[in-house]
Amino acid sequence: MPRNPRTKGFIMATTLLRKTVLTAAGFAATATGIAGPAIAAQATPAEKAAAQVSTDRKGHGERELKVDYQAQPNFYYCGPAATRNALSVLGKNIDVDAMAKEMGTTENGTNSINDITPVLNKETGTKAYRSVEIKDSKADDKQTERLRTDIVKTVDDGRAVVANIAGTTTDTDGNTHSFEGGHYISVVGYQDNGKTVTIADSANPDTASYRITVDNLADWIATRGYSAS
Repeated sequence: MPRNPRTKGFIMATTLLRKTVLTAAGFAATATGIAGPAIAAQATPAEKAAAQVSTDRKGHGERELKVDYQAQPNFYYCGPAATRNALSVLGKNIDVDAMAKEMGTTENGTNSINDITPVLNKETGTKAYRSVEIKDSKADDKQTERLRTDIVKTVDDGRAVVANIAGTTTDTDGNTHSFEGGHYISVVGYQDNGKTVTIADSANPDTASYRITVDNLADWIATRGYSAS
């Protein structure tokens, strides 16, 4: 049964505890890298250094973490897979079966972001991660701004965000991504001071990485939550 944030354990409200269920289409186990922006690949070391200094002076306008990407091995392992991809930016390669056991993942999925956060803290050996809820059916400006700030801070700390999402959204290339039953993703980078973010999505290796606006991401997370530092 759902637990309340005011009870022992500080678990979030009922809206956040809806179970995650995915369709099985397109899932396959794989391993590859997620490429960063093309401009970074083409720049010389000197240009990269200059660009970084410029970015830092503007308040960390852009940053991308290197992901050792793996797709989820079945339709209900999105929680463990998203967590595994998030931890890979720290050079960790945690077995998804072990994490699934810790999270209580079943064929109904992983219950909530509250089952993800303790695993992130355990595997990083810190208490850096916390769960944040977006209670409403649509994120307001304050919730969206907090998400943007949390992503920038977490990525600047060298960590990825894990988010529990549901519904359909559109990325910056105009492609739609639909998970009506719910899904977990990793946020591994940002651009334009966090107004656009990079997603690592374990659902399908053909769409392993894409970018969406933080406004769309906030609405995608709405009624659920995310784990950030």
